[in-house]
Amino acid sequence: MDLIVEYGLFLARVVTVVAAIAAVALIVSSLAHRKKQQRGEMQVTRLNKQYEEIKETMQSALLDGNQRKVWLKEQKKRLKRENKAAKEKAKRGESAVVKPVMYVIDFKGSMDAHEVSALREEVNAVLCAYKPNDEVLLRLESPGGVVHGYGLAASQLQRLRSRGIPLTAAIDKVAASGGYMMACVASHIVSAPFAIVGSIGVVAQVPNFHRLLKRNDVDVELHTAGQYKRTLTLFGENTEEGREKFREELNETHQLFKHFVADMRPTLNIDQVATGEHWYGSQALEKGLVDEISTSDDWLLARLERFEVVKVRYVIRKSLTDRLTFSAANSVDRLMLRWWQRGEKPLL
Repeated sequence: MDLIVEYGLFLARVVTVVAAIAAVALIVSSLAHRKKQQRGEMQVTRLNKQYEEIKETMQSALLDGNQRKVWLKEQKKRLKRENKAAKEKAKRGESAVVKPVMYVIDFKGSMDAHEVSALREEVNAVLCAYKPNDEVLLRLESPGGVVHGYGLAASQLQRLRSRGIPLTAAIDKVAASGGYMMACVASHIVSAPFAIVGSIGVVAQVPNFHRLLKRNDVDVELHTAGQYKRTLTLFGENTEEGREKFREELNETHQLFKHFVADMRPTLNIDQVATGEHWYGSQALEKGLVDEISTSDDWLLARLERFEVVKVRYVIRKSLTDRLTFSAANSVDRLMLRWWQRGEKPLL
């Protein structure tokens, strides 16, 4: 009896130790997997196949019951013949006819242009896989935002242009200010008729609470080293000298923006279009801001026969806090865009 009890205790200890080791190993594995996921992953989707499936679904839906059965049987036979032929070619060492690839990148930009992190990885992927005759389509939507963020986004696209890779930018809704800075890097710009394009200008506004604080006997001290380290402040008393310096910096940024657009699209009358105004797609075509009026869908469908169309998307894993913050930021961006549109153009 004592032997059985001791054996039971020994077995319990062994099970406990094994369970503890397994738990630690599971936690370490989970953390490593989570860390790997947080780095993000590249998703590649073959759009030709998607469009073909949509076409077949519609064809099947328009047939009655007996016709659908016959049609499905013929489809199975066709696929079987194609697979058999492909296998025979592979056995003989014959390579299939490979179409050039149209890489599709989507960029929906926010005010802070944080999406440039994913854009960098997507451009890297295209550069790694690129072959002669391949092209890139950028489906772009952005009202603009911070200068350094969109400057970097445009620089990422310049990596494609500098290697001679044909790049088309398609604007279905809006590519204004920083958004247009990105679009103008493309060798060809396609715009929907009522997409908002342009806004080659720079804007900045700074609220000042100095008088409110002064009325409530609140002092704010700001210490700087350097004459123009801080030109305008939120809480201190702004000077005319500071305002003038601030305007000077805005003008310098505007000149850099104008020179960049002029370099990318030398046929533009830059002084005519760099007024900060924006136009609808059909108006932008007349001014030379875009090259063609079309939706991205029609433009892409017209090239399905000539290209293997592949969508490239880099997904960055986000924590719950990041997802909530991202959702709130998107809501603010949409609100600011609506205000901007109401102030600049009538709503339809």
